[in-house]
Amino acid sequence: MAKSTSRYVCQECGSVTAKWAGKCDACGAWNTLVEEVVEAAPKGLKPGGGRRINFVELAGQSKETPRRITGIGEFDRVLGGGLVPGSATLIGGDPGIGKSTVLLQVVAGLSGTCRCAYVSGEEAVDQVRMRAQRLGVAGASVGLAAATSVRDIVSSLEAADSPDVVVIDSIQTMYVDALDSAPGTVAQVRASAQELIRVAKKRGIALLLVGHVTKEGAIAGPRVLEHMVDTVLYFEGERGHQFRILRGVKNRFGPTDEIGVFEMTEGGLMEVTNPSALFLSDRQDDISGACVFAGVEGTRPVLVEIQALIAPSPYGTPRRAVVGWDGNRLAMVTAVLEARCGVSLAGNDVFLNVAGGLRVSEPAADLAVAAALLSSLTGVPVPKGSVVFGEIGLSAEVRAVTQAEARLKEAAKLGFEKALLPASRRKGGKALSGGLDLVEISRLHDLVDLLHDPGDDARIGRRVVAS
Repeated sequence: MAKSTSRYVCQECGSVTAKWAGKCDACGAWNTLVEEVVEAAPKGLKPGGGRRINFVELAGQSKETPRRITGIGEFDRVLGGGLVPGSATLIGGDPGIGKSTVLLQVVAGLSGTCRCAYVSGEEAVDQVRMRAQRLGVAGASVGLAAATSVRDIVSSLEAADSPDVVVIDSIQTMYVDALDSAPGTVAQVRASAQELIRVAKKRGIALLLVGHVTKEGAIAGPRVLEHMVDTVLYFEGERGHQFRILRGVKNRFGPTDEIGVFEMTEGGLMEVTNPSALFLSDRQDDISGACVFAGVEGTRPVLVEIQALIAPSPYGTPRRAVVGWDGNRLAMVTAVLEARCGVSLAGNDVFLNVAGGLRVSEPAADLAVAAALLSSLTGVPVPKGSVVFGEIGLSAEVRAVTQAEARLKEAAKLGFEKALLPASRRKGGKALSGGLDLVEISRLHDLVDLLHDPGDDARIGRRVVAS
């Protein structure tokens, strides 16, 4: 008889160790190692007994799988056109961000064309009904159940009248009775997801899983959970802000890094078809330290305001606070300004904020960040009606970025008249302007000269540095 052994699994990252410790060596989390009993498995497979696999030609034709359109345009955009039958989608986000709300709206929109079911492991049936009444979807034909046993859920999904779309809220509350560990542990989350995904692919059910996130923002449970599903979506946004960003980080049936923008209202999450106008709705012109960045999220150009504030530091070590951008890139931009352009930021606190709760990750925001920093330092506003984009190199050169034409067209559509962008290096052709006046910047020195008065060199501590 095989002897069972014990191992310790981290509940944050899923790493396995032979002995217990107070701190996980893989992720650095404290008090997350939990003991699990594992049955000893045979060391190898016995020869023979397997079934031969039939291989097919790569050049063969496969029938295109029809998608289920939810009717929520922003949700369908992130999925790549709708839900694919037999697919598994994982949606993560902070508590109260709107995961359950948007999924209830999704199944209500699909209820007119297919059978839908909503399985809640955290709330009672009456609580879900109250939310449906508040959202105005109480009349939708959606099957509702409160259950946590995976065995019961799988038996219901394998019935003849099984639903076409199923929501599991949430995967951390599900449990498999064959395991002794508690719900939410690494073993339970992995086994529960595996059983649900297996029956979904077997029956052609579109499965939507809700996942909790850790304090670092990653989906709780084993990392393999994100590899098991077909699509991984993250809900982003500040709880005190009305904007919500649904971002796709993995999609086997569509583009990745696509975003959908929603606005939280009393009637639920409302889709925003023109996010650029919404992000710039509270913007004021002729304010120093503010700059409009023309970015691209997935296939969509998005204009967002970047704000910077530079103030004398009362402490020996100046602060560098960033919201919505990468702090390492801010350190790089400030270092290039000091070392290559002679702009002194020593002794000053630097605060950077991306307005609207959007998180910007592309390097094309470097030039906009530098413009906001210089504008705050000198008090000279960025030219009125201008958008800025471009990547900065360590030698202060400004590099070209992708989809420049789409950025310019979006800016022109919103009424902007000028663009500060990298110098065009196209051969045998002229860069498209999209109807805007272009100010080409080949080196960061050009931006420094544009946003400061030469008579203020002593005030801002600028040194003359050879370019």
